[in-house]
Amino acid sequence: MRYEGKIFRPPPEADSFLLQCTIGCSHNECTFCGMYKDRKYRVRSLPEIIGDIKMAKVTMGRRLLKVFLCDGDAISLDTEILLEILFELYKAFPYLRQVSTYVGPQSTLSKSVDELKQLREAGLTTTYLGVESGDDQVLKDVRKGSSSLEILQAGQNIVESGMNLTAMIMLGLGGKGSKSHILATAEIINRMKPHHLGILTTVPVAKTSLARQVEKGEFKLQDAYETLEEMKILLENITLDNLGIDGTHKSNFLPLMGYMKNDKLKLIDEIEFALINKERALVGVPYLGQF
Repeated sequence: MRYEGKIFRPPPEADSFLLQCTIGCSHNECTFCGMYKDRKYRVRSLPEIIGDIKMAKVTMGRRLLKVFLCDGDAISLDTEILLEILFELYKAFPYLRQVSTYVGPQSTLSKSVDELKQLREAGLTTTYLGVESGDDQVLKDVRKGSSSLEILQAGQNIVESGMNLTAMIMLGLGGKGSKSHILATAEIINRMKPHHLGILTTVPVAKTSLARQVEKGEFKLQDAYETLEEMKILLENITLDNLGIDGTHKSNFLPLMGYMKNDKLKLIDEIEFALINKERALVGVPYLGQF
């Protein structure tokens, strides 16, 4: 396939065909993010995208099951263009069962709920929303570009449209000593009601604004056990039964996965065990990567 720059996708999309629809991220100012810094955001032409779909049909065959639309948030494309892309994908791959994409808060809010429903009906099934935090001061500090209310509304609109929503949050994003970040994050997740929660740990990625803040002592990172305490508080304060928890990202000190309805107490027990048995319970230092 033809790709421009390094391609990123969520871990669950490892077996998906990666179709690059935009170059870069339409926001691309978050202090913690090292993705897409080598390119300026732009939309690829529809003929280019359709050409890649035709190439994929030849190389991957008609039985392709999953597609992920790259780069940062393909939802920023005009609705009519996205509908055409979805039409071409399902025409080329009749067994296709999932098409997914990252979604930014502002680009999601630029579409009406009716437009999002159109996209769902056309086959856009799965979305990944970077919530990061429910704390407005934290969101401002990391230059997220959206308030907690805007992020909440974007997530609620996606859920209302019928798309599957994974909300991604970052442990430790409030820094050492922060008390409001994780409680506000649990609250926004409870109100948003996503289908899955992707949990990551804040790790300074080289050459990002956050990394420079850490080097200068302007941002104090939590240690592993403070981060685990945050994860415990998060799970204790989430009240959604039908929520899948995925804390297996390589940035995390302790990989966890389960469903709140059946596994909440077990997940909390695993965290408490790690906190008590500090010298043998953690998997190691975080991976300097992105979700």
